[in-house]
Amino acid sequence: MHPRSGHRHPRNRRRPLLSVAAGAAAVVLAATACGGSDEDGVTELHFSWWGSDVRHAIFQDVIEAFEAQNPDVRVVGNYTDWSSYWDRLATDTAAGDAPDVIMQEEAFLREYADRGALADLNELDGPDRSDLDPMIAESGDVDGQTFGVASGVNAIVMLADPTAFEEAGVEMPDDENWTWDDFVDISAEISEATDGEIVGTQSITNEQGFQIFARQHGENLYGEDGGLAFSQDTLTDWYRITEELVETGGQPSPTESVEIAAGGPEQSVLATNRGAMGMHWVNQVGAIGAAADRDLEILRMPGETEHERTGMFYKPSTYYTVSAGSEHPREAAAFVDFLINSEEAAELVQMDLGLPSNLRTREAITPGLSETDLAVAEFLTGLEDSIVDGNPPPPIGAGEVVNINNRVAQDMNFGELTPEEAAARFVSEVEEFIGGAE
Repeated sequence: MHPRSGHRHPRNRRRPLLSVAAGAAAVVLAATACGGSDEDGVTELHFSWWGSDVRHAIFQDVIEAFEAQNPDVRVVGNYTDWSSYWDRLATDTAAGDAPDVIMQEEAFLREYADRGALADLNELDGPDRSDLDPMIAESGDVDGQTFGVASGVNAIVMLADPTAFEEAGVEMPDDENWTWDDFVDISAEISEATDGEIVGTQSITNEQGFQIFARQHGENLYGEDGGLAFSQDTLTDWYRITEELVETGGQPSPTESVEIAAGGPEQSVLATNRGAMGMHWVNQVGAIGAAADRDLEILRMPGETEHERTGMFYKPSTYYTVSAGSEHPREAAAFVDFLINSEEAAELVQMDLGLPSNLRTREAITPGLSETDLAVAEFLTGLEDSIVDGNPPPPIGAGEVVNINNRVAQDMNFGELTPEEAAARFVSEVEEFIGGAE
């Protein structure tokens, strides 16, 4: 979450400087029954989401604002942490007791849609998507039907610690034109200059980072048909970057990398002042900066000017969806419309779900953002002219791709696989799993 006070203005629009955020919200759990019922002429909707206690408080305020405008509707929140959310949603959906309005993650949207668990919002005459950012306005469409509406915009970025660069005696990179070779060289230089006390970068081997790399080469992680849409050679080249980082000491040792990854963003090399760079979602900046107790700088990814096209993309932060089994689909769609199009809702949510997907409400809330949130918003807005297109919804089984990549990359880092062997194994296991999931 992004705190709301005590920040310094960014130095420029292109590369905003993020100041320290205060505190981290504890995760809380809440359980209520799913489904809807009518009492005294009041329609009851159930709305499920995941997140920290900060998000829970925000959505309770949003619900109150909606109910004030719709006194004949009552919305009951079903919320939990990320780790519990998907098991609970799967169980409720299988039992025919899914919430009326469901927060969905991109990796699971097609899976729930293809299994008939989500309503086609077009058939419900809404919500209105006319003011949404064109880059993600149709990202919730699957096979000509609309199953989700993006709540906000997120992006993978390279975060850097200027203090670490200064301690290493290394200049900050020019993120307008740096290459992947530059990134590897800078990482190695920082580690060498500090005798490993500060590593150049956290390990970058994840499927979202590769998606940017593939897009830079005119390919993609997934295609419109849900299949893999990149060449094995491109994945091999991606794994070679990590191989070189391991060999030069530009990233932590394989054992350390496993431990760091398990600790999450607030145990990253940036958060613990043990590294100079790391690849993260931009909405994680506040928490990482708070843990680091330092100003961090947002950089564009390497390689954006290296080839014929750029690779960075806007990712829908989350989707709002309506259960196909809802007893009150019209009211549920009206609530989603409020979540997406109401300035009142946007003022309450602010940047908790990334940059608002609605361009009109995005503009309305900008003057009231904290300096940290404003820096993130300015960076994301500054990407608009360079982002070529969006990505199709991931296929069924995409959630397991994260685990497959982690296993393959770990084996490669420990020297059990070459980059060529790692790429071949990743492709084989993902194709087998996705095919079985369908």
